[in-house]
Amino acid sequence: MDKMLYIAMSGAKQNMQSLAINANNLANAKTTGFKADLAQARSMQAFGEGLPSRVFAMTEKPSQNFDSGALMQTSRDLDLAIQGPGWFAVQAEDGSEGYTRNGQFRLNEEGALETAEGELVMGNTGPIFLPLPVNNINISKDGTIMVQPEGAPSSVQEEVGRIKMVNPRVQELAKGNDGLFRRKDGQDEEANINVQVESGMVESSNVNPIGEMTAMISLQRQFEMQLKLMKTAEEIDASSASLLRAF
Repeated sequence: MDKMLYIAMSGAKQNMQSLAINANNLANAKTTGFKADLAQARSMQAFGEGLPSRVFAMTEKPSQNFDSGALMQTSRDLDLAIQGPGWFAVQAEDGSEGYTRNGQFRLNEEGALETAEGELVMGNTGPIFLPLPVNNINISKDGTIMVQPEGAPSSVQEEVGRIKMVNPRVQELAKGNDGLFRRKDGQDEEANINVQVESGMVESSNVNPIGEMTAMISLQRQFEMQLKLMKTAEEIDASSASLLRAF
């Protein structure tokens, strides 16, 4: 009877973890550039004395849905969306290089180009800084940034840098706790000149709210079923004990 209880308990635990991933996806349905997490699990045999016949569900590190989200027009100079595959390179809080599809950028007080979370946007030679103040900012499809200094005629455009964009194989990427992607081997990816951006647009989340809600209902029902199995196992065990006492 403990086999039945063990399997049901393991399944219920996996359902709870899948529900947590599902809820996080729903919470980020409106987050720019967000890539939905995919719950993964596989059966695993338990090892140890008296356990060879026990099998449980083992949760694996979530993978991601790397499909592109829809592009939304904002007409804002510092909003960028990558066309097709590719990533923006940014400097994480710990100094490492991370990658994101969120091109909702801004300038801080020092003139540094940064993400909405405060991560510095990387150029091909390091973080990008703009000479403040500026009247106009133009970003070309290859990520080159041109600015019109304050007081200068509109014909004067100065190049201040080029946004580093990369295109690693998604199988080589892992998502960190800060939401940024990094290469699994810890190395920085080389800039890819074929990655292009569209200015005045951002990429929306690729989360499908209806699909996530449907999955949530299914997971909740599975969780309830596992609880019923545990309750049934308890009742059968109690009945067996009662019969043994009768003899």
